[in-house]
Amino acid sequence: MVQINDKGVNVAVLGATGQVGMVMRRILDERDFPVKDLRFMASAHSAGTVLNWRGHDIVVEDVAKANLSGIDIAIFSAGGGTSKVWAPKFAEAGAYVIDNSSQWRMHDNVPLVVAEVNPEDLDDVPDRIIANPNCTTMACMPAMKALSDAFGLKRLIVSSYQAVSGAGRAGVLQLMNEAKAAIEQGADKLVFDGSAIDFPEPTKVVRTIAFNAVPFIGSIVDDGSEETDEEQKLRNESRKILHLPDLKASCTCVRIGVFTSHGMSINAEFEKDVTPDEAREVLAKAPGVVLDDIPTPQLAAGKDPSFVGRIRQDQAVDGKKGLSMFITNDNLRKGAALNAIELAEVVAKKHFADQL
Repeated sequence: MVQINDKGVNVAVLGATGQVGMVMRRILDERDFPVKDLRFMASAHSAGTVLNWRGHDIVVEDVAKANLSGIDIAIFSAGGGTSKVWAPKFAEAGAYVIDNSSQWRMHDNVPLVVAEVNPEDLDDVPDRIIANPNCTTMACMPAMKALSDAFGLKRLIVSSYQAVSGAGRAGVLQLMNEAKAAIEQGADKLVFDGSAIDFPEPTKVVRTIAFNAVPFIGSIVDDGSEETDEEQKLRNESRKILHLPDLKASCTCVRIGVFTSHGMSINAEFEKDVTPDEAREVLAKAPGVVLDDIPTPQLAAGKDPSFVGRIRQDQAVDGKKGLSMFITNDNLRKGAALNAIELAEVVAKKHFADQL
């Protein structure tokens, strides 16, 4: 533990050496989070690593050997299995846990929160565990919340275009290695023959991802729907976040050869009539949303908001009750790390105001 300031909250980051953990550390600094004492934790494999934060050298602790007392807020980015074991232990020791995995999202006593959408759900956290939504759900929610409040959301059909960083460092390395192989062998061959390049065997994404689109993320669920768990997350999480238990939603998740930022093609149906101009007027005032004529993953990379554009009337819906649009958002930033830090800020104000 390293003391940073005389006042503030005591913070621990579990998974501090990972891809998302690195972004969390950066955002804690960028947003001037009110840290008093700061601890970095990870598995035994990364324990002992020294990470610098605002001029302070902090030694990464082995979570299995760490003393968990005295932590006010613990921010997790260490995978569902780790969270299943350690979130209750941190909570029992007195910390509020903000978890970035899928482990706790659908538990009844665990709020599932997007900072701009439903922060009031953090007023009462009975088990002291708070869940961060899936990155695809996260990108959609600020825009969908604003539109739902104005026009009454009934149905969502989403096709996602998800960056390889959503599959972790292994996904990034797979794209890099495959793209390098294609360039070395003459990438122009792909124009005429998709099998002309001798790509390395896929190591993370189930098919070659360089210069490709792979319509399979996650694993097939066992309920007979033939959906993947990634596809079901959007429906289930959207219902919980928006407090719309009967919301109809369907998603097809596609991994594409982009390093950072997910994109979503959305068809939304509403209770009330809505025109594209009316939607733009609402979205222009929505927190966490920026309008752009042609939003792209490259535009969103390294930025906080969800960029929304290509807004038009959905021609497959009767009358004016449907909209089509495209949303893109940095999956490592708002899609994971930023929202977790924003939730920590809300928790600090709601539950540790006397320490700030």
